[in-house]
Amino acid sequence: MKHILFVCTGNTCRSPMAEGLLRKLASERGIQVEVRSAGVAATQGMPISRHAEAVLKDHRVEGPPHSTQLSAGLVGWADLILTLTRSHKQHVLQVFPDSVHKTYTLKEYVEDDGQVMNDLQELDSLFATLEMKRALGQEILASERERVIEIRQRIPSFDISDPFGGNRDDYNVTAAEIRTALDRLLDKLE
Repeated sequence: MKHILFVCTGNTCRSPMAEGLLRKLASERGIQVEVRSAGVAATQGMPISRHAEAVLKDHRVEGPPHSTQLSAGLVGWADLILTLTRSHKQHVLQVFPDSVHKTYTLKEYVEDDGQVMNDLQELDSLFATLEMKRALGQEILASERERVIEIRQRIPSFDISDPFGGNRDDYNVTAAEIRTALDRLLDKLE
């Protein structure tokens, strides 16, 4: 059974919706997964957003009742860490660098364009190299910075829109965006 961890900012909107929706969709397809969610800046025990809760109820899904802070225990538990934005992914990799082999944004994990995937791998490698150089106090070359910019301009956005502070329609749009990616995820897991 695959253990999947969704990660967003506060674990009150996007990642709880992804957790609940994946649990339901996987069950409908007979795919066994264990799913959890957490936030990189979550306050432990906060209730999920009322709009996120309502969207989940509309889908007849039960989400997590409260927020969870991302921890080493959760990272260790997960076979696959799917973040909702690139900045969430970068945070996970900075704090838990050993998770690099299992951490992706949700949209990039389900991407199937070979050139995009090659660019993403090169970009991740460049980020790791640059972080190591920063940590060691080594100079980062202009050519390295330029290569990062060049690759970033080519790849599509892999961020799921953030409905926080928005209305119910904003949450519905985000849930639809998540569900589309989750359908592709389940196709990949079958």
